[in-house]
Amino acid sequence: MMKYSMAAIVAAFTLQAAAQQADSVASGRITTTAYMIGAGRSQVLDTYLSQEHFAGPGATFLATVRRQRPGSRWTTAMEHQADFSSTRDRSRQSRQLAGTYSFYWGRLYGWSLLGDRLDVRVGGMANANVGFIYNTTNGNNPAQARLSINIMPTAEAAYRFRVGRCRMAVRYGVQLPLAGLMFSPNYGQSYYEIFSRGDYDHNIVPTTFVCAPTFRQQLLADVNIGRRFTLRLGYLGDYQQADVNNLKSHIYSHRFMIGFVKRFKLISYRP
Repeated sequence: MMKYSMAAIVAAFTLQAAAQQADSVASGRITTTAYMIGAGRSQVLDTYLSQEHFAGPGATFLATVRRQRPGSRWTTAMEHQADFSSTRDRSRQSRQLAGTYSFYWGRLYGWSLLGDRLDVRVGGMANANVGFIYNTTNGNNPAQARLSINIMPTAEAAYRFRVGRCRMAVRYGVQLPLAGLMFSPNYGQSYYEIFSRGDYDHNIVPTTFVCAPTFRQQLLADVNIGRRFTLRLGYLGDYQQADVNNLKSHIYSHRFMIGFVKRFKLISYRP
């Protein structure tokens, strides 16, 4: 009798462990993280500092995070992007340094097509930018601050395939501006007037895709090397521009990126 009781107890614990494992799979969260660095060319114009166009080399660091629960069509997306460039005018007599940090957060709704080989996601992302442009030769008004927030419709697509035994994927993502706010001095207004004298002159400007047609795109290729390592190569194009307060500005950056991808699952057990 005791033998059958022990067997029943073992079976009960086994079923309970299996149920907990099933719950953990249902409640687990899959996180995909990628870290990339890139180099390329930048083009900078800011008529508050100079009427000249500047161009030169630049570098970018990009970290992306995608989180999704099994069985859910929704994905939470986050991206951190830091960019720096050193540019010169056409006569090579003047230099401008530009740096920007951008944070993206959003939610995307997805579909799996073509036998789960093609993933398509659409949604929206909130974007915050902080940065500067510094002209090394200007005496008055040598620097320009860059502050903005945006709501950006977003679309992504990924196609997975094999070449021999190697698993690969091609990905494309794009963000476009919808509406936002940005800081800008007005034409002829100094930073002394804004911050020391407190003379506000339409310095917080509502923006749309008409006056600030920002455009950002990524074309990436993933190559699995072994079981745990995925190499990511690609192109990042970031085109930030604005025409507000009778001032024009743009920073166009083209980056060839390289990095790696890590994918893991967080398991949460239910009591």
